[in-house]
Amino acid sequence: MNAITAITDFATDQVGVALDDFVLTVTLQRPEKLNAVTPDMSRTLERIAHAANDDPSVRVVILTGSGDRAFCAGSDIRTLDDYATPWQFRNRMDYCDALHELRKPIIAAINGYALGGGLETSLICDIRIAAETAQFAAPEVKLGWIGGGGMSAFLSAAAGPSNAAVMTMTGDMIDAATALRWGIVSEVVPGERLMERARELASTIASRPPIAVETAKANIRAAYNLPHDQAMAYERDLQAITFATEDAAEGRRAFAERRDGVFRGR
Repeated sequence: MNAITAITDFATDQVGVALDDFVLTVTLQRPEKLNAVTPDMSRTLERIAHAANDDPSVRVVILTGSGDRAFCAGSDIRTLDDYATPWQFRNRMDYCDALHELRKPIIAAINGYALGGGLETSLICDIRIAAETAQFAAPEVKLGWIGGGGMSAFLSAAAGPSNAAVMTMTGDMIDAATALRWGIVSEVVPGERLMERARELASTIASRPPIAVETAKANIRAAYNLPHDQAMAYERDLQAITFATEDAAEGRRAFAERRDGVFRGR
């Protein structure tokens, strides 16, 4: 079975998978439940993420939700009592962990509510584009707990500690315009333009040398986790590694010959 067939075979009734021109579109498909994620959906997303990492036909991932009401409302709360103990719940592998392990860039096309784990899922994505009707919240505090999929770290990095505190301590909703102003999303577009814009951006990224793109993602992540001097040194090391690739040599030739480069991820 070839790589393309393998990754699209992970599609289920509740998780759609489509691959076209190096762009993998993953769609959460429980619109009647605001695309809340069940354990089965979480396992599917984990399999997709692991397969995408090793599939050269996947260069960019778009993550979105079906319908026009929700991107994702987080975990299906009705399934949380299925864990035998709080310790089992703490040590679960869930969809946020799986998506965080993706080396390929991820674009979140946020078509509606991004709540709780759904907000965390969007924050794990490298680029976030929202429909004008999108809304965002970290409502776990209203039910007696807090987010556990990177909420505080990712939200603070995107929106700043004060705005993150407002969201995680009140649980209240913010609209797309506020999310844009706070830096949670990069763009806000009309709902009918959301997937078109996400695909435009994904196609542009997919046309770039894939090793350089994956390295850029790793470098940005390191910049948030390392002291400044170490981050600078790490970036220089990564630059040297990418400079030595076949794609970089092709890029230099294409520039000299005034043509588009043909990049193969080598």
